Amino acid sequence: MRERVAAFDWSATPLGPRAQWPSELEIAVGQMLDSSFPKAIVWGPEFTTIHNDAFLPILGQKPSALGRSFADIWAEVWDTIGPILKRAYCGEPTYIEDFPLTIDRSGRGERVWFTFCYSPLRLADGTVAGMLDTVVETTEKVRAQEELALVNQELGHRLKNTMSLVQAIASRTLREAAEPDAMEAFNARIGALGHAHEILLKADWSAASLEQVIRASIEPHDALDQVRAEGADMKINPRAAVSLSLMIHELATNAVKYGALSVPSGKVRAAWNFDENTLHFSWCETDGPLVIDPTGQGFGSRLIDIGLGRKSIVDHRFESSGLKLEIRAPLHDLT
Repeated sequence: MRERVAAFDWSATPLGPRAQWPSELEIAVGQMLDSSFPKAIVWGPEFTTIHNDAFLPILGQKPSALGRSFADIWAEVWDTIGPILKRAYCGEPTYIEDFPLTIDRSGRGERVWFTFCYSPLRLADGTVAGMLDTVVETTEKVRAQEELALVNQELGHRLKNTMSLVQAIASRTLREAAEPDAMEAFNARIGALGHAHEILLKADWSAASLEQVIRASIEPHDALDQVRAEGADMKINPRAAVSLSLMIHELATNAVKYGALSVPSGKVRAAWNFDENTLHFSWCETDGPLVIDPTGQGFGSRLIDIGLGRKSIVDHRFESSGLKLEIRAPLHDLT
């Protein structure tokens, strides 16, 4: 493109002979041609175009763009990108990620995505004389993300079907169980596990939002809006997300059966924060019925005492005003 720009008859374009170009345009063109990133300069009121080698794949099989109006080159999408270009001509830069367009660069309409920046180009006196289009095509990335979303959606459906099958098996297995509420408790715990896995699916199984896990675990038990959840968000690993979901489920279930959520006047405050090394989580129940320290420990209590891992510290007190629980967990076990 450096050779083509040098050999091009610019006198036949609105830019005029190259010897008459302003120094600002010459400098911008030189920097653009030295770049390996796709770039195009659009100059003057007729939007005359100059581009580098890396811009050629963006154009595909379109006719040569050198010296042509940017509006003509991209006529099929000018109604969309023209206003963005004009903002650059007014001195306003625009950066957009994964912008969808239907373009014609191979003789047919093609749905593509671009991440680009339209930046004003100014003369020495500050006047905007053109703009720089810095662009990368992200079509393959966007399509891969869409395919991954479909896969995750299918995994979500399969997970729900698996959970239903587990519940059916448990129903038959526990039908003769001595504890009358065993089936209900089992189904509820499977449901809590399903909520955690659904959040992880949406996060591509890499990390989950701490706040989202807490709120999703509380929501099924908070019909009267009695729980106040507040704290800064952070990303936690899949193992921590599952443990947290099961723990919150047990706390909320106990509150509904015996604690603050068993009466309309009861309140629960779930709060969390973290410093450089530790997550601090608290569950505080107030204005509920009189609470008595239980004499035995069921499976649900053991899930709560496990907390967020072997290195977490769980401290709970059954005060007359309600359960007070605090957990401290090392951040390196959660992230």
